[in-house]
Amino acid sequence: MSTKKIVITGGPGTGKSTLINNLIEKGHICLEEISRQVTLDAQKQGIDQLFLTNPLLFSELLLKGRQKQYIDANIYKNQTVFFDRGIPDVLAYMDYIGDAYPKNFVQACKNSTYNSVFILKPWEAIYKSDNERYENFEQALKIHDHLVNTYQNYNYELIDVPFDTVENRTNFILKTLNM
Repeated sequence: MSTKKIVITGGPGTGKSTLINNLIEKGHICLEEISRQVTLDAQKQGIDQLFLTNPLLFSELLLKGRQKQYIDANIYKNQTVFFDRGIPDVLAYMDYIGDAYPKNFVQACKNSTYNSVFILKPWEAIYKSDNERYENFEQALKIHDHLVNTYQNYNYELIDVPFDTVENRTNFILKTLNM
């Protein structure tokens, strides 16, 4: 058996990081979202929103980081690893803003496949903007559609996580995975 790789994805502000944190608290192996770190690193260099200023550079940094996470997950032999977003998320966001990307982005999605993908729909009741999240709720809805389309283009069957408490959402994911 090999490492079981599970993606938790969704537009901004859908509760992904909260779910990942809950899974970590329960002792599960989770690889956290890296886009906030890329944004914070750029802000230290005086670039307020790298994704808006240079979306291709931002996306290349994300792709590199997510590919590294994908490879690093293999050290957890015969275990389940949860990812806060997957490699196809990079393409979905580039499609959302209408920018082209190199063929290696597509190849990365083809070369790095996940066992399951859980998607969280935009949920206005919990949506909040912050320093690293520039999108409004309407934009989050559009991003969700791009995420769905991108993952489906790579033949993933998305599993919708219902609106509920963090604990119930976490239990839904674990139960679906027979964990």
